[in-house]
Amino acid sequence: MWGLPESARVVEVGLRDGLQAVAEPLPLDTKLGIVEDLIDAGVREIEVCSFAHPKVLPQLADAEELLARVPRDPQVRYRGLAPNLRGAQRAAECELDEITVVIPAEDGMALKNQGRRTEELLADLPAIGEVARGAGQELVVAVACAFFSPSYGEVSRESRHRVVAAAVEAGATGVYLATTTGQEHPRELYDGIRAAQRAFPGLSVGAHLHNRNGFAPANALAALSAGADWLETSFAGLGGDMWFPGDPTVLGNMSTEDLVHLLAGMGIRTGIDLEKVRAIAERVYAVTGFPRSSFVSRGGTRADLAAAEWPD
Repeated sequence: MWGLPESARVVEVGLRDGLQAVAEPLPLDTKLGIVEDLIDAGVREIEVCSFAHPKVLPQLADAEELLARVPRDPQVRYRGLAPNLRGAQRAAECELDEITVVIPAEDGMALKNQGRRTEELLADLPAIGEVARGAGQELVVAVACAFFSPSYGEVSRESRHRVVAAAVEAGATGVYLATTTGQEHPRELYDGIRAAQRAFPGLSVGAHLHNRNGFAPANALAALSAGADWLETSFAGLGGDMWFPGDPTVLGNMSTEDLVHLLAGMGIRTGIDLEKVRAIAERVYAVTGFPRSSFVSRGGTRADLAAAEWPD
């Protein structure tokens, strides 16, 4: 059906992209408990931290301490986000498999988010790539606002391509195209992923999914149909485009539990236990106070519905 694969890689970004939406820092032991629960649920790729300046993101100021204490398993890959060269240098001192650098495809978001133009951010990539390789870490470049920008509207194929090309030149082993605003549609995901693969055969290409407009499930299937190597989601749908205006119950990343629920129903293996990841989401809702956003948390599964007691 639609050229969909038999299995799909899911990268969990809740500990970084999710928790950065939570103002009150969670205790380190709470974060470690989430990591342990994710591994127990079958998650094997985790974006666990960010090396942003602690004053900018106090929630993520414990990156080094967290990485020093996370469980080590040869089957589990850890990733950290490096916002700049200094962040990459901090990451290089830690035991990480990958570092991610976020580059918006257009200047408006780059200036708002990082205070520099896209070209300035791209100019740092070669040095960041060197630092990553020196530490034995892979470089993954995130193309933010890959399809639509709140500053400029639709983002051109050329703007997207220049970031991907610069990532490849810097030695990145993977890039992902981010639906940063949650206003992107399946045709864009399909075309964008196919274009990146055609331009750079052998490059690993993923998709980072936000769900403001409810298109994330369709975007996930479009990305997989195009041949995406992985999909990125967050437990409890936490994080994402929380700085943009709108109802907080529709803002944020696609929830990991919704993605696993969708793919499992279609017979696409992820290796992730749905009930365990649902339980993680419930614990996260409890400790953060964020409203439930995932559909499977609110609407349940077929099994839940079949077991429900109907009123007389």
